[in-house]
Amino acid sequence: MITSVAWRNIWRNPVRSGIIITAISIGMFAGVFSATFTKGWMNQRLEAGVETETSHIQLHEPTYRENYEINQFIRQGVQLADQLSALPEVDGVSPRVTIQSMIASAETGTGVKIMGIIPEKEKQVTKLSQFVTEGDYFESISRNPIIIGKKLAEKLKIKLKSKVVITLQDADGNITGGAFRVCGIFDLTNSMFEEANVFVRYNDLARLGMLPEGVAHEIIVHLNDQKNLESVTQELRTKYPELEVMNWKELTPELGYLNEIGNLYTYIFVIIILLSLGFGIINTMLMVVMERVKELGMLMAIGMGRLRLFLMLMLETTLLTLTGGLIGIVLGLGASFALQEKGINLSNWAQGLEDFGYSAIIYPVVETQMVLVIILLVILTGIIASVYPARKALKYNPAEAIRTE
Repeated sequence: MITSVAWRNIWRNPVRSGIIITAISIGMFAGVFSATFTKGWMNQRLEAGVETETSHIQLHEPTYRENYEINQFIRQGVQLADQLSALPEVDGVSPRVTIQSMIASAETGTGVKIMGIIPEKEKQVTKLSQFVTEGDYFESISRNPIIIGKKLAEKLKIKLKSKVVITLQDADGNITGGAFRVCGIFDLTNSMFEEANVFVRYNDLARLGMLPEGVAHEIIVHLNDQKNLESVTQELRTKYPELEVMNWKELTPELGYLNEIGNLYTYIFVIIILLSLGFGIINTMLMVVMERVKELGMLMAIGMGRLRLFLMLMLETTLLTLTGGLIGIVLGLGASFALQEKGINLSNWAQGLEDFGYSAIIYPVVETQMVLVIILLVILTGIIASVYPARKALKYNPAEAIRTE
């Protein structure tokens, strides 16, 4: 009965209640939509980093990553990669040879990291082949094909079928070079990666670098479930103590940090919105209490207990908050689901995002846990905001309140 009375009391002044519900709805819409937007943005960067740059786990010689020396390779690396692919938690393994080198076109040159990959195995550990926007994935050119990033192509002023010359120091310490022809250009929406990395066939680079047969500078491991990351990392460290085994969280800790800090900022933003709305709700309910002094005094005079009066006023505030909050949450989720397919294009407003590895098209991500936390925060806001106005009403003396004009 108290709930029914509290609901009717809300609509005794529909204009005021409508305004406060609208304000809460707009605030919660902004909170939910910004949360799904931020989550999508962070998830895209994380997925791009893991699925196209590092994969889940990498194996190297212990000293290789100190200076990337060409002779710091894993002997029988290709054979080891085949052994790792038999693990039940692994769905792809790719051996690579990687050399720091110079690449030059007819116009200019620059330093790059050249990666020799086995194309079919590389498809199992990264999504590079899916981001080749011009040309193809090593199919059209039979002799010394190379895939380069869009940003590097612009810097070198080259296009498909253009010839580039790679200069490097081979395993014997001699300066050597080779001519390669561009068969594909990839676009990862990460300008730094595009400008610093190129891909060639494993055999072509191993031959040019005078490397022994079957070696690998790094072995890339892709898992079938991210949940197995820590356990598989530890298993490989135990099994191959002579190698450096690192997962993506250790190789690129900034990716995990950005994802965690993104979640934290989202909740802080929602809490700030609710705090602002909470003060507005308190102010509105204090006005309601002051306008109804005579009515509240009469209710207490005819026998309504102070506890029931307190609960009635708390319910009014909580129901008001929940109504606006749920409307805002539904609208925010609706907008997020509507934009999940096409995304939000920020290229005209936030130029330069790709220079930091972020896509200019953001696809919102809705997480059940996030929605439940926001709903819980709305309920808590309503309860907390209702306490002070309800306590204010209890201080009135019934006899004095009835005589109030």
